[in-house]
Amino acid sequence: MAAMIRVLLVDDDALVRSGLALMLGADPSIEIAGQSPDGAHAVQAVAECRPDVVLMDIRMPVMDGLTAIEQLRKNGPDPAIIVLTTFDTDAHVLRALRLGADGFLLKDTPPRDILDAIRRAAQGEPVLSPAVTRRLVDHVTRSEEIPEYERRSQTARQALDTLTEREREVALAVAAGMSNSEAGNALHLSIPTVKTYMSRVLAKLHCENRVQVAILVHDAGLAP
Repeated sequence: MAAMIRVLLVDDDALVRSGLALMLGADPSIEIAGQSPDGAHAVQAVAECRPDVVLMDIRMPVMDGLTAIEQLRKNGPDPAIIVLTTFDTDAHVLRALRLGADGFLLKDTPPRDILDAIRRAAQGEPVLSPAVTRRLVDHVTRSEEIPEYERRSQTARQALDTLTEREREVALAVAAGMSNSEAGNALHLSIPTVKTYMSRVLAKLHCENRVQVAILVHDAGLAP
């Protein structure tokens, strides 16, 4: 029997937390590890209940989700963090991903897709589809100053230049939203080999997770 996936729900809206708890708790593979009304409580709750996945809102009192993500990532790559937000009104999502979030979902995402995203995040898979990634990057870069965007783009290209040809192919596959198995099929590699290359890519690019690799590729203007 597969291990239960422990999920921490972080949202200042009690109704949202209750709805998510009811929906997720009905799945036999999910265990609700706890609920937090703000980022400060979430940081403490992660230390106490050790969840596998955190569903994190952005805009909250006391401590917002961005600060909470930053604090949690100072302690290491675990747990997986999925931002759960309203995309069209929140321009901070890309910053959350750069800080170490493993992906994001819209609050109107169908329940089956939320469950699938939680399972993928728990397994270290990306929680970004190619279409959503492009929309996210386009939304944020349009609002940024051109000099800042060009500086970040140049830095990203220099970082990617440190990769071997095969490592670069794996990084591009990640930016395309591929899972390990999909990347393996596309590049004619075994899943263990893809994981090995992925570990090297993370180390060379100084990235915490696959999502940060995907953003770096987008910053460099090389996304598929």
